[in-house]
Amino acid sequence: MRLTVPASQLLRRTVMAAVGQLIFSFGNFLTVKANIGQAPWNAFQLGLGNALSMTYGQATILVAFTVVVIDLLLRESIGLGTLMSALMVGGFYDFFDGLGLFPVIENFWLGLVVMLLGMAVMAWAQSIQMSACLGCGPRDAMMVGIGKRLRRIPIGLVSILLTGTVCSLGWLMGGSVGFGTVLFLLCNGAVMQLVFHLIRFEPRDLVHLGLHEMVTFDK
Repeated sequence: MRLTVPASQLLRRTVMAAVGQLIFSFGNFLTVKANIGQAPWNAFQLGLGNALSMTYGQATILVAFTVVVIDLLLRESIGLGTLMSALMVGGFYDFFDGLGLFPVIENFWLGLVVMLLGMAVMAWAQSIQMSACLGCGPRDAMMVGIGKRLRRIPIGLVSILLTGTVCSLGWLMGGSVGFGTVLFLLCNGAVMQLVFHLIRFEPRDLVHLGLHEMVTFDK
């Protein structure tokens, strides 16, 4: 058995994916600290956690691996980066939260700015993680998989439709939904589209290295 890519290249790509996940977690952390309402995925995971008496982290992991199954059904490449994201994003969030260096924002307008900044940081982080080509994060893979089947629809609009569905399910399960949720739902796809446009990044053109492609067996 041997690797299909040089070990040094695989290490570099693994570090890139981990850095992307770290930055993404910080962006997500900012949207929570903005304190103007939970982002759709957060609302969904909080609602699920309440319904199943689970912690936020446990709900996040459960949702991530459920989405991985959906990704497989969409025939998206599941790679090392996908599994890393499923396990690490929640952990990184808890790390930032545990530092206690960033207080909950009480001013609405400052919270609005921080929410938008968090969205931009998350979009940038998505581009870093996906550029490692070790498989998108579970949610990104699902977005891209749906986007491939709806080529005429901008990827930002695909994101809006997906997060809108998630938001509705989270609200039905008792997740915290507020102005920030609506803002995230309406603006996150547009912010992501703008960031991707500014850095000239098109996620649908990437070719990811799946887990089954990482090694080959010598005869």
